[in-house]
Amino acid sequence: MSISNITLDASTRQNLLSLQQTATELSTTQEALSTGKSVNSAADNATSYFASQGFLNRASELSNLKNSLATSLQTVTSINQSISSATTLVDQLQGLVTSALQTTDTTTRAGFASQFNSLRTQLDLLVNDATFNGTNLLNGTSSTLVVFFNETNTTALTITGVNVTSAGLGVVTATNAFANVTDINTSASLLLTALATLQTDASTFGTNATLIQTRQDFTTNLINSLQTASDNLVLADTNTEGADLQSLQAQDQLGIVSLSISGTLAQAILRLFP
Repeated sequence: MSISNITLDASTRQNLLSLQQTATELSTTQEALSTGKSVNSAADNATSYFASQGFLNRASELSNLKNSLATSLQTVTSINQSISSATTLVDQLQGLVTSALQTTDTTTRAGFASQFNSLRTQLDLLVNDATFNGTNLLNGTSSTLVVFFNETNTTALTITGVNVTSAGLGVVTATNAFANVTDINTSASLLLTALATLQTDASTFGTNATLIQTRQDFTTNLINSLQTASDNLVLADTNTEGADLQSLQAQDQLGIVSLSISGTLAQAILRLFP
């Protein structure tokens, strides 16, 4: 039977329309309670929905940036740890020089000189092994690390490498097997300069690490702000939605009763015409 063949009185039709509207509102309220959002699609509120998506999209881009910052921070931290290890070796070289000054025996001094040269080689091996994530910023000034601070790569920090190999620090092999005091003093002087250089480099990389950490914290806070802004646009007030649900359920029950009454009245009228 087609719809055109079904005749409903005005009261019944109005009750049906009210029930349909209530059912739609019930569905919307139940979805809001189940998802926790009052805006689940552009159909609910296009302005809030797309603004919320914009905040979330940027937060996602910043999350990727945050991961990159974490890797860069670990790289710089690793560099500082390597400089600390290099400093320890230079301190040991100083110990050998001091020991050589405390004896006049040329054979003993030659032994210290041999240890000095071996330890100097170990310094170079350590520096050359100080590669992290494919980057070594300790064996030459030609290497750089670029750390981007925003998702468009328009702000960045460029960290230039240093040369803390024995040659870069100016630590030469033991001259004349430390036979003369002047030879030993020359090495001692060069080691003092090397230690000063290492301290300066450690300070520079430490400052860079602090800056990267600051930007990482800033990015984390910005991500949280963006996510909060998104939530403020689309999240539902569960207390309000819960109250609305109860009200709509009651309204739905009253609509059914009203529709039933309308049908009963119509049947009563029809009985008057057997």
